[in-house]
Amino acid sequence: MPSLITKVLTALLAAWVALPAHAAQPVWMARAERVVDGDTLWVQREDSGKRVKLRLQGIDAPESCQHGGAQAQRALWQLVRGQRLQVRQRARDRYRRIVAQVQRAGDGLDVGRRMVEEGWAWNYGRGRRSGYAREQTAARRARRGIFADPGALQPSEFRRRHGACGVGGSIDKHPPRYTIN
Repeated sequence: MPSLITKVLTALLAAWVALPAHAAQPVWMARAERVVDGDTLWVQREDSGKRVKLRLQGIDAPESCQHGGAQAQRALWQLVRGQRLQVRQRARDRYRRIVAQVQRAGDGLDVGRRMVEEGWAWNYGRGRRSGYAREQTAARRARRGIFADPGALQPSEFRRRHGACGVGGSIDKHPPRYTIN
């Protein structure tokens, strides 16, 4: 006779298998329209034509007014400009942006991973095993991007010390927003 634990686990497995397809994390194709900063961009969905604001999952790039912010913004634009993108929607953040893993459709490049590898963003997660921790360690050792400055501040620390951009926290002037020409 099956134990209570076996019955519960069987019921949970059956419920999980029976979930409708729409319960899975949505994946859709898009094209970049505009880069706001090194971890946020506007895209246009191919299926609906709708414009959507995305936050790249697993990274935290310098604020636009922070040292390195303009370079991070430019680096993201160079990665996504003219590219067809696969968007794997994960969640929404407190600002209602879609948090997503974004890959270039042509070569499968993980855009967030590349931003960290090139030193234009921090791994955003807990512990060394989260997200892109290895890539951050390598970028830091190679002194790439923002990691060339040993005193570089993570964006959360920058905001704590200086406030948000445009509210007394301006080190670099606000850079232009990169858009499709």
